[in-house]
This record gives sequence, C-alpha cells and structure tokens, in this order.
Amino acid sequence: MKRRFGDQIDISWKAFLLRTETKVTNQEKFVAYTESWLRPAEAEPGATFNVWATEETQPISSVPAHVAAKSLALIDPEASDAFHHRLLSAYFTENRTISDWAVLADLAADVGLDRDHFLSLTAERERSLAEEVIDEHNDAVQQGITAVPTMVIDEVLPIQGAQEVDTISRWIERLIDRRLGGS
Repeated sequence: MKRRFGDQIDISWKAFLLRTETKVTNQEKFVAYTESWLRPAEAEPGATFNVWATEETQPISSVPAHVAAKSLALIDPEASDAFHHRLLSAYFTENRTISDWAVLADLAADVGLDRDHFLSLTAERERSLAEEVIDEHNDAVQQGITAVPTMVIDEVLPIQGAQEVDTISRWIERLIDRRLGGS
C-alpha cells in the first residue's frame, strides 16, 4: 500500500515475513526472544512492547497477518493504517496470536469492518494475497533486506533494523546533501 505525505514523501508498506514457514517453537524460547523487544521500547518512549506474558500461543506464521492487512486495504483503504497499528499493538503489546484468523477478524472489527464480511472476502482472495506477500518478501531478500523494520529511502538507501530517529535523520540529510551536490 502506498501513501503520499506532502509533496516529498511516499510511504509504501511491503510484506516481510518474520516467520517464512509455519513453525512452533518452544514457548519458553519464544518468551525469551520477546525480551529483545525491550530494546526498542527503551529507545522510543512512545512505543509499547511487552514481553510475551499471556497463555495465548505464539504466532506460527506471519503470512496470515500480512494477508489480512492486504485484504483489509482492498476492502476499506481508509481503515488500512488503523489496522496496521492495531496488528502491531495486538502482537507487541497485548501478546495476541496474530496468525489466528479469529483474532485477525476481531482486529478488523476493532477498526470498523464487519467481522464475517472481512473473513468472507479475505477467504476469496487468500491465495492470491498470500502469493503477493511471498513475492514482496522474496523481492526484499533479493535486495539484501534482512531486518524488520527496514526503510528504503529514495529506493536506494536501506536503513535496516530499529534505529533511533537521529540516525535516520542523519541518513536522510546525507542523501539530500548528495542530491544537492554536497560531499
């Protein structure tokens, strides 16, 4: 999905699979992995990350969440950003299993869609949307992208991983300086 902000900035969200295959790992290992979420939480006071502390099982794949997001963008483009944020909150803050279609339907309802309508339309498109998700992931890998998040600025400058705003600002300033003929 592509959004324009002002005259200078376009933002396109693309799928990148955190779990490329359906996989269930030991819950204890998964909880330990989620402790790594505390680093970006410390760097960005406005972000909320919680170590997995519920009885809900961990997501087994990130494909369903990506398919749901793409489907929702087709059904109601205006609700797309809200759904994206709702997905992130459900996973990182509420520790919900976002590979579960019932959870994804609840999240769609949270942003104003009819739950059953969302599930029905998504089921009709699931295969083609999953192929689109996989194609976007493979394209990213071919471009050398290995981390989430990754921002590709001006289609040439990838900034991988959670970075502080100052770091991103410096990269953008360098790119602007080069475009204007600076060093």
